[in-house]
Amino acid sequence: MKLAFSTLGVPGLPVPEVLALATAHGYHGVELRAHPEEPVHPGLSPAERAETAALFKSAGVEVLGLAGYARVAAPGDDAPVLEELRQLLRLAHDLGAPFVRVFPGADPDRPREESDALAARRLGTAAEDASALGVRILLETHDSHRTGADAIRILGPVGHRQVGALWDVMHTWLGGEQPSQTYAALAPHLGYVQVKDIASAEDTTPLPLGAGVLPLTECVDVLSRQGWDGWLCWEYEKRWYDAAAPLAGLLGGGREHLLRLLGAAA
Repeated sequence: MKLAFSTLGVPGLPVPEVLALATAHGYHGVELRAHPEEPVHPGLSPAERAETAALFKSAGVEVLGLAGYARVAAPGDDAPVLEELRQLLRLAHDLGAPFVRVFPGADPDRPREESDALAARRLGTAAEDASALGVRILLETHDSHRTGADAIRILGPVGHRQVGALWDVMHTWLGGEQPSQTYAALAPHLGYVQVKDIASAEDTTPLPLGAGVLPLTECVDVLSRQGWDGWLCWEYEKRWYDAAAPLAGLLGGGREHLLRLLGAAA
């Protein structure tokens, strides 16, 4: 498995400094938070996109994916959601990123079946654009669909190879799902896995990997037993928690912890 970290952990950090952290600490890739307050977002010009891609290539670091904020099960017209998705897909293509992350974001007061069908319809439509651009859309286990069992209700009906799943280990744990259950649900669709750690269900302030309660050992064991060889991406949510320790000082230890888990599972 290859290791990456998300720029959610280093809010606003310029790309050259992000790449310096990745190379200094032995990470193979970076997940870029695609938001207007970040250096990389869909508003970049063609020249800025080319410059960013060149920086990654020169550093020997891969753009794992773009963490977008499109909510595919949210109520409302399809057109704005599809346009947001297409902008993300074009940016990912220009940067050489294989994945774009989206959220479910369903209205809890709406019948579940309606939200699932809405998301599946939008993803099925966007899948054609994704296929043309060589990018895969990944639905994250998050908010209204936090478990693998939830996500598969959308992904199953879509049935397109360019639409898959992003497994966020915190949300599936909070949803009461065991790693083996999540993997069984998402295996045919799994793009990559976001790892992290927290103190408890009540305190989700990010912690160094291995310092909290999330079942990282079990997740790595399940993936290893199944021969899965994709990406593990550390999503350290510093952007939302000012009091959390800076990620830069934790990256080395985080990589060592993941390597220990991988070694033990081998």
